[in-house]
Amino acid sequence: MDYMRSVQDHIDRDDDAAPVEMLASLFEARGWPFEFVSDDEISGEVQGSWATYQFQGVWRAEDHVLQLLCLPDIRLPDDKRAAMFEALALINEQLWVGHFDVWSNGSVLLYRHGLMLGDEGLLSPSQAQMAVEAAIIECDRFYPVFQFILWGDKTPAEALAAAMVDAAGEA
Repeated sequence: MDYMRSVQDHIDRDDDAAPVEMLASLFEARGWPFEFVSDDEISGEVQGSWATYQFQGVWRAEDHVLQLLCLPDIRLPDDKRAAMFEALALINEQLWVGHFDVWSNGSVLLYRHGLMLGDEGLLSPSQAQMAVEAAIIECDRFYPVFQFILWGDKTPAEALAAAMVDAAGEA
């Protein structure tokens, strides 16, 4: 997914901005629907290869951290929780940035990544681009694993092996 050129046409490469504003510019440049939840939070929808993901950016000025959340709309039923947590452990050890997690309230699966932005608290277009793309790529890459466990009754190891074989075949 290389959208950098089209995004760069809409955002000046040297203009860092407040994190939520920069995410809004990125979403606007891509034509993705979004809304400001507050001055420090944005919510939007991103179309991935497997599903439409709910995407949120939350800015914590006191910590200079932008938290990015990408939710593939997967809920964990009680009978699959242990298998899904095992799968999350197997998946997370493969990730260099971000991680998959489960909100305890509602058992919702999500990908989460925090960006420490320093004292200025500014986000560059390329930082926004890379962080959002990484979230989408990882959700797309591992979405089949979750589906194999939830709907195919595969073990976490089987689901991961099957998903990686399928991904390798499409490359």
